[in-house]
Amino acid sequence: MTEQSAASRAYTMGYSEEFLQLLDRRNAQNSAAYLLPLLEPGMRVLDLGCGPGTISVGLAEAVNPGEVQGIDMEASQIDLAHAAAAAGGHSNISFHVGNALDLPFDSDYFDVVHAHAVIMHIPDTEAVLSQVRRVLKPGGLFASRDLIAESSFIEPASDGLREAWETFTNLMRGNGGHPEIGKELNGILLNAGFSDIRCSASFDSYGTPPDLDFYYGFIVDWFFSPNVIAAVTGLGIATQEKFDYWRGELDAWRANPRAFGALAFGECLAING
Repeated sequence: MTEQSAASRAYTMGYSEEFLQLLDRRNAQNSAAYLLPLLEPGMRVLDLGCGPGTISVGLAEAVNPGEVQGIDMEASQIDLAHAAAAAGGHSNISFHVGNALDLPFDSDYFDVVHAHAVIMHIPDTEAVLSQVRRVLKPGGLFASRDLIAESSFIEPASDGLREAWETFTNLMRGNGGHPEIGKELNGILLNAGFSDIRCSASFDSYGTPPDLDFYYGFIVDWFFSPNVIAAVTGLGIATQEKFDYWRGELDAWRANPRAFGALAFGECLAING
């Protein structure tokens, strides 16, 4: 999940039941695989924008008996994170409601700061990275994984589905987000003062019948929800008639036995200093 100041724009994804189901599918193995080999027992880790803690608990296992602190702006997510930690018997993890632009931690405290799909939603990238550098020890590691919208896909493609995806990215930009930042992280982190930056890319794929059913259901229940339609039409990005057309295109895609989809992410590791 993301962290934003009270003065920033709305979090694009919201906190619907459908989006929470998407978050629940994330764990350290499928969403932080690029970071896990570098974690060592005894490390202090901050999970920035931890959401329901499903990734945090895996990080806690990797650094045990070290500690993991998770922070998210949404109190309901922190409640879920506490439950996830308790269910797994993780005593080396704690969670806090807080703001990424004003982190409530001492300077030079963490060995690692991890952020999954967080930086892409925060309008003031420079400010949040300044906070990350402050709480990281000199030589500490920052790990960030963020969307590359133009490399994400649904196949078989159609003009309508491409238009719908473009509408989502425009909504994200309208809320101050950065839908292509996953491919820009190298330069952004370099400009922020990080060094020894190593970047890669990966996909969250939906290519089996259960995964396709989930992805289709998520798009239907989230993108075609009254709240999202109201936000998009309110910004003048699209009309209700367009949504009706896109829904037909999406239904046809799911009915196609060739259906496949994937979200592309850039992931970077960078040293503080």
